[in-house]
Amino acid sequence: MKITHVEAIPLYIPVAIDVLGLNKSFGLSLCLVRIDTDDGMTGWGMTAITEEEVIAEAVNAVAAPALIGEDPLNTEKLWNKLYWLLSPRGQTGYASHAIAAIDVALWDLKGKALGQPVWRLLGGARDKVPVYATFGFPFFDREQLAEAAKLWVSNGFTRLKMTVGDGALRERDQPRPIRDVLAEDLQRVRAVREAVGDDVEIFIDGNCNLDLYHAAKFANSVEECGISFFEEPVTQNDVRCMAQLRRQTSIPLACGQNEGLAFRFRDLMLAEAVDVVQPNAVISGGFSQCVKIAGMASAFNIPFANGGAWPHHNMHLHAGLSNGWLVEYHYVAVMCLRQVFDDLVEPIDGWLTLPDRPGLGFEPNLERVAALAKSPTSAGGGKA
Repeated sequence: MKITHVEAIPLYIPVAIDVLGLNKSFGLSLCLVRIDTDDGMTGWGMTAITEEEVIAEAVNAVAAPALIGEDPLNTEKLWNKLYWLLSPRGQTGYASHAIAAIDVALWDLKGKALGQPVWRLLGGARDKVPVYATFGFPFFDREQLAEAAKLWVSNGFTRLKMTVGDGALRERDQPRPIRDVLAEDLQRVRAVREAVGDDVEIFIDGNCNLDLYHAAKFANSVEECGISFFEEPVTQNDVRCMAQLRRQTSIPLACGQNEGLAFRFRDLMLAEAVDVVQPNAVISGGFSQCVKIAGMASAFNIPFANGGAWPHHNMHLHAGLSNGWLVEYHYVAVMCLRQVFDDLVEPIDGWLTLPDRPGLGFEPNLERVAALAKSPTSAGGGKA
């Protein structure tokens, strides 16, 4: 089996939220990667939370020519080749997103070629994974947020995540001070806790918005609400700041969804800066690298979970490995995926059951992909 064609397709996806009488419309984007072989098989990968057109150019102009003629089953060989091609001095960033999208497509191909789902090829530790619902977005006001929390619990979810500190660092020149943002966020967290009771786990996500001082002050104020982890509390996932914050709060700290290379996770664990590591299969270098990060987490006896959304890809990682754990069911991201892919599994009582179909177990809808593509694409069949 040889690779004959590699193509990246940047997509723009309009999303409409209609919940609790709130109608909200906005756009998301992702980059889809297609890999074809000489025996007629096709594998699909993707990445997101990045500049999708930059990734598409890196894949199409740089990576694709280097992959033609290679055996797609040699995932480790090709990962290393892509690393030196796209990230020759070991820097994290766009290169890791591009490698992730390609690597996921290669594993999809491997599963199809061997007649096995990816989660079995990764180890087959379990056939279902627990999920937590990311529901608490800044466009909800406090009352809507509490009602949304109760709605998700009524749908079988016992783990909920909400954002805090939205834009606090990036918008310091705006009239609203950080202290006001965090004071309101404390009331929002309290409202959710009151709405769902003590038996539901609550996670909060700072999205790297805060400096150490404000992250520590907020963590101390919100401890009363029984937070299960505080995700990406400080800017840049700064290892030194994360370690200091961990010593200043009883709330477990989590991060890693946007980290591109394994050494960043090593440094976080060595510095005792994190309680949960969160590599993301479609961001952190694909399945090939996430398996290695999970191995380090196992050696340090630190849990690893999915952060950064895209549950239908990441569920394979967490079902495959014995130390796999929570998968993020990000409401907006799932709505995005539903427009691109068919046959996505739905959670039941807070669990996703893995498909038995070869590869990832779901395929993009080529007509919809063509409609969503930001430039002319050969997604429907032939080569560009």
